[in-house]
Amino acid sequence: MTTGLEVCAPLLAAALISGTLVSVFLATTQVQEFTLTFVPKILAVAAAMLVFGPWMLRVMTRFSAQVLADLPRWIP
Repeated sequence: MTTGLEVCAPLLAAALISGTLVSVFLATTQVQEFTLTFVPKILAVAAAMLVFGPWMLRVMTRFSAQVLADLPRWIP
């Protein structure tokens, strides 16, 4: 569970920060178009995937290798 949270954290943080900034912008300009929040979130998450993707892959690969290495101990 910890590894899952660790891997998802950068993407969730990017979506949270971009969503908050867009919401503040929409509130200050009093624009009532709520579909404008999705495009910046998608772009922010895609950028986070490009930046943090290799790190996320290394973490998931290390976790999978550890699980497969420990598998013989779990099976009687």
